[in-house]
Amino acid sequence: MIDPDDLARDLVQRAHAEENRPDFDVETELSDVSAMVARSGQQPGVGDSAAGGRDLPPGKSDLPDPYKRNLEQVLGRLNLGKTGKQEELANDKVTASYLAAGMRIIERHMGPGAQRTAARPEDKSAVERPLLSILSQREVAAEVANNPDPFHRIGSDATLRSRWKFQSDFIADLLRFGLWAVHYPASNYERLAHETEEAISGEGFASAIHKICCWDLVGYMDMPMFRLQLVAAASSEGDGVIQEAISERYAETTGRWKIIYKKFLKARGLQPRPGISVDECADLLAAIAEGLTLRRMGDPTAKVVDEDRERSLLGTAVLALIRGCFEPMDKPDGLTLEQAVHEMIRDHERAGARPSDPSVE
Repeated sequence: MIDPDDLARDLVQRAHAEENRPDFDVETELSDVSAMVARSGQQPGVGDSAAGGRDLPPGKSDLPDPYKRNLEQVLGRLNLGKTGKQEELANDKVTASYLAAGMRIIERHMGPGAQRTAARPEDKSAVERPLLSILSQREVAAEVANNPDPFHRIGSDATLRSRWKFQSDFIADLLRFGLWAVHYPASNYERLAHETEEAISGEGFASAIHKICCWDLVGYMDMPMFRLQLVAAASSEGDGVIQEAISERYAETTGRWKIIYKKFLKARGLQPRPGISVDECADLLAAIAEGLTLRRMGDPTAKVVDEDRERSLLGTAVLALIRGCFEPMDKPDGLTLEQAVHEMIRDHERAGARPSDPSVE
């Protein structure tokens, strides 16, 4: 998932580049867009009159939602040269038609069901990647001059093409490199070797788990490659090269974490409940970690991680998973997770003689 503000900023910047307007201020425009979107939730409902007491134009109500709504205060950059009337132009059926066409283009490139344009018909893996068009040959070649020592500092389109004949090939390789697992926290867990050993076999395992998870989330938030993954994932449907790169990244990083998980379970005498696997737990925790990171990136006020206390919601999730998804090897109750939850609730409600749920028996 891509941050809506980042996507809006990207679209605004592209419009600026195409129009070549020196007086254009991206941040001001983005602020205006955000304000209009916020106001859109307060617009009159379907069938209500437009501002000024005028009825919505004929045929407007026939359009699908939300195009049939009053868009007077949603569309703030219309050319009012002909009519000078915002309410009429914003709610014109032709205006809605262009909006619909634009939305289809976005959906076509970003999915779901994204369509792919072949960069070279003879190579199915060579597809256009519009979200990464900022990586043009010219931009990349120019950026070489900013390389630190000991990198090469003289770049050119010709040199780039001598390494990658086609730009789509360069982007594919760059994605594969950028999504390489060595860029991710799990590949460097040796930094917390002491905490890892404490979590596996020490007395303060709960505190150690919190520290590891706090460091993991902070690492994700500070990592540009995680943002690259978000962009890549948003445009990965139908693109085998990107999907393979992301799949390889998950396979390697979750594989390294699973080594730690298995050591912990063995040292603590635990085993997964029936119907649950270590692989599933690893995927679940990876998804929680990335989801919490995305939440914090989009909402810095979210109480996801407390670096001062070395606590995080990811640590809470890990402890909850241990409590719910595993059981002692020497005294297993043999219950699935669903049955264990059912028994916990039934014990509390037994006095009320409520019927049991046969679906978890």
